[in-house]
Amino acid sequence: MALRPIPTNMTGVSFARHHGAFLYATATGFSQNARSYHVRSCLVRASVPRLNTTKRLPLSAVPIRSFASEPSKESSGNGASAARQKESESDAAVTAARSPDEPHSQTPSDSSATSSISDQSEFDWEEKPNFDIEKFTQLPYENFGVNQHMIIDREFKEALRQLLWKFRAPIRYAFAYGSGVFPQSTGGASTNAEVKSVHPRPPLAVQKAQNGSPKMIDFIFGVSHTQHWHSLNLTQHRDHYSALGSLGSGAVSYVQDKWGAGVYFNPYVTVEGIQIKYGVVNLDTLCRDLSEWDTLYLAGRLHKPVKILRDDPRVRLANQINLLSALRTALLLLPPTFTEQELYATIAGISYLGDPRMSLPTENPKKVNNIVNHNMLNFRRLYAPLIESLPNVTFNDPSCKNVDWVANTDSVLNLEQDMDPVKRGNMVRRLPKAFRSKLYFEYQKKFQIPRLEFDTMMEENKNENTGSFKRQQGGRFEQRIAQQPPEELRDIIRGIIKKTVSWPSMSQSVKSFVTAGFSRGFRYLGEKLAKYRQGSNDKKDS
Repeated sequence: MALRPIPTNMTGVSFARHHGAFLYATATGFSQNARSYHVRSCLVRASVPRLNTTKRLPLSAVPIRSFASEPSKESSGNGASAARQKESESDAAVTAARSPDEPHSQTPSDSSATSSISDQSEFDWEEKPNFDIEKFTQLPYENFGVNQHMIIDREFKEALRQLLWKFRAPIRYAFAYGSGVFPQSTGGASTNAEVKSVHPRPPLAVQKAQNGSPKMIDFIFGVSHTQHWHSLNLTQHRDHYSALGSLGSGAVSYVQDKWGAGVYFNPYVTVEGIQIKYGVVNLDTLCRDLSEWDTLYLAGRLHKPVKILRDDPRVRLANQINLLSALRTALLLLPPTFTEQELYATIAGISYLGDPRMSLPTENPKKVNNIVNHNMLNFRRLYAPLIESLPNVTFNDPSCKNVDWVANTDSVLNLEQDMDPVKRGNMVRRLPKAFRSKLYFEYQKKFQIPRLEFDTMMEENKNENTGSFKRQQGGRFEQRIAQQPPEELRDIIRGIIKKTVSWPSMSQSVKSFVTAGFSRGFRYLGEKLAKYRQGSNDKKDS
């Protein structure tokens, strides 16, 4: 099959040719060895190997840039210095990657390195992820998960990253998200007073990035020890907390971990002249939701493009599972042929299906479409490598033959998926554990399978040969689910999503009045009501 042309003008991305294959070179701070992959469709296989592969490809010694540096230990002076150095190296790599000479700057090598990861562990990373890893070199393969890193304006990224250094409490993982980072509408013309009502002293980079529509910037901070983190942060930033903070870090961490989805938000906080909202979550809670979908509260946020400012290998591993799960779920909800816009809208809409804010007049009804339509390029960067990794879905569009197809967001591409029940049964089998259990329970009731017989069937699947890749393949039960009428399957999956999302979202909304305080809680509610009215008016006008 002929290889399709690969664009070499992608911002922050470079390619090198090696033995007839393209290498996916990404922009970051330190070099790794990369593996070569042949192009099957529109995009080079970089982030995930095809899951039906039976043999590990040899490693190449060509140096490849990675998006992220290893996590720093901010609690010590040496750790902070190392983190700053790695950030500096990352910035230098991004600058070099934007040079037109970058695709030719890497010297191919015929030598190959011996992998320290066994064949079995490579194919085990979804089924039995190792969340005890501490280094990026312990990830399943080179360049793993680099599709998660979005490219934004460099000065804006630096302004966001500098905010993290204003917290003495150690932040292991951090990302910025929402309309304050990724616009969901065209820019407006705000007066100086309107800008200052949101950001008292905004850096020029923030003003430019928000394009005349000043918005509070949302963050999520992943931390190792919840109570210790809040203890340090209460000492430094007592004014960030509501009256609950006066009860101490024990009370704060208890409310965070025991109520809702395990996230503690401090909204309407001004740091360095920028108004932000930051949520604190334990890394274990974050990884569990990403890999199992027990609440979909944070997993849903990471279904959409976010700007990762401080990376962690465990979270990158869990989030890659999360993104693949979102893609598979969307495919189960979609017909045989569909557009790229329909795919991304389905994925972005997963976390909103059961969100009470979408059924109440507290959110813009056009929110999902706004997110996708204004961020098509970022959605491509996030999901195109994953689409290429799956054996049952492919881009099927002549626009892919164009050199600049990735950057051409005026073209909405067509895709098609294989509706074979065996392949769709495999997708059912690979859904996140907690979510898949709920789906199985629904179909156990529908098929009227006796509990003892159902438990025996599940045990047989579990006890399959541990040395075989079949553990991720669907059996008769999963194939039977996949063969159900499409509308019925969609309704059941949507119903499970709603049940998964509704309670954590509702409890987090109620919890916000305790964690943020009633004044800030009502202020946030008022802004959501205003967004709903604006969205409704726009809908009427259109």
